[in-house]
Amino acid sequence: MSQQNLTLLTDFYELTMMQGYFKEKDANETVVFDMFYRNNPCGNGFAICAGLDQVIDYIKNLHFDQSDIDYLAGTGMFESDFLDYLKNFHFSGDIFAIPEGTVVFPREPLVKVIAPIMEAQLIETALLNIINHQSLIATKTYRIVHAAQGDGVMEFGLRRAQGPDAGVYGARAAMIAGCIGTSNVLCGKMFNVPVKGTHAHSWIMSFPDELTAFRAYAKLYPSACILLVDTYDTLNSGVPNAIKVFKEMREAGIPLTFYGIRLDSGDLAYLSKRAKAMLDEAGFTDAVITASNDLDEELINSLKLQGAAINSWGVGTNLITSKDCPSFGGVYKLAAIRDKNTGKFIPKIKLSENAEKITNPGNKTIKRIYNKENGKIIADLICLVEEEFDASNSLLLFDPIQTWKKTHLAPHSYTLRDLMVPVFLHGECVYTSPAVMDIRDYCQRELATLWDESRRLVNPHSVHVDLSNELWHIKNQLLESYHVR
Repeated sequence: MSQQNLTLLTDFYELTMMQGYFKEKDANETVVFDMFYRNNPCGNGFAICAGLDQVIDYIKNLHFDQSDIDYLAGTGMFESDFLDYLKNFHFSGDIFAIPEGTVVFPREPLVKVIAPIMEAQLIETALLNIINHQSLIATKTYRIVHAAQGDGVMEFGLRRAQGPDAGVYGARAAMIAGCIGTSNVLCGKMFNVPVKGTHAHSWIMSFPDELTAFRAYAKLYPSACILLVDTYDTLNSGVPNAIKVFKEMREAGIPLTFYGIRLDSGDLAYLSKRAKAMLDEAGFTDAVITASNDLDEELINSLKLQGAAINSWGVGTNLITSKDCPSFGGVYKLAAIRDKNTGKFIPKIKLSENAEKITNPGNKTIKRIYNKENGKIIADLICLVEEEFDASNSLLLFDPIQTWKKTHLAPHSYTLRDLMVPVFLHGECVYTSPAVMDIRDYCQRELATLWDESRRLVNPHSVHVDLSNELWHIKNQLLESYHVR
């Protein structure tokens, strides 16, 4: 994977604030920022976090080269002493994050940055850009894969993605969330993931006739022979010609290891059932029937309900753009400032007349609580880093808004897991990203910890994200101190 200097991939006000902190010598305090989101995308019951690997690459390569300095000087907004400081800039703080492929829920920090405020402020925009995009595509992909009910789903979205980076990293996120392959060759090379594809209508049209085109393709790729059958007439030409080629292969002793047809237009339920009957009658009962054509989770679910004889899906536009929900909505908020005298973090809170925009203060972490008997998630608990919990003790959970809603967990009935891991400490990377296919396997294990009610695509059950008693009291004391009405 090539490294890229994305230092100027930031909003201009991050740099003007940096200069302000630089000029106010006492202002560059060590702070805590949390990156979190407020609502699950696509009406889902959870999200799948992704993008950490690119964040790591971004932080490692964070520096201002001379062309950056010259460009900033040309804006007329920055003074020479600040520009001199930028020449030796590097990230010196700590970053904690939830590993890629983990199922996550609203309001819990996906990434936590502890650094001098100049550094923490600079990385806000790029961090949000990366995590927001890839977590969105991973979550959308889950919905499509879930609707496919175990059939293979291939990511085919590069030509419809919003630019090369969105195509490459969107495909990576799709692989994490369960796709079996991507058509994106660059993604395949960069991340060592399977690349897959068949052929276009232009292949058929470039030959004198459809049968000749099919024969040529089968000769080239006998072990991966998926024939596109809807260029002219699916049932009267495409499928019969595909069957003729499969018979010729069988008679020639060529093993039919992976073969079948692809449908890219028309009534996919009707055509697939008719095509399946024709293939079965000819003795090709194990032929793959794959479908494409503007698919999403709703259409795949509908086709399943109609009994469509499709067992492989190629999904492009609606996956790679998350067409029905184009934004993840993650935010990055100041949560604490370190006291220079005591070294302790002073909790900070952002207030709003909109209750959901009020932040959770303090230097926090997340405990995931599982049912000890079946390993399913009971709840997530946001707490202060210094708090300790022991599963041998009872635990009282309560809704942070509707506090009368409580759950009492008996001793030894649950287990605890720390969700956040250190990624950078004192500016040095201490975390190695797993291979994408390993993250994909991990993601499947994560999904298995959800109750079925939380995985359904329509009106899913919400997993509780609670605050510890201590954090809840600190938050309410801050709210009271500001006399919000």
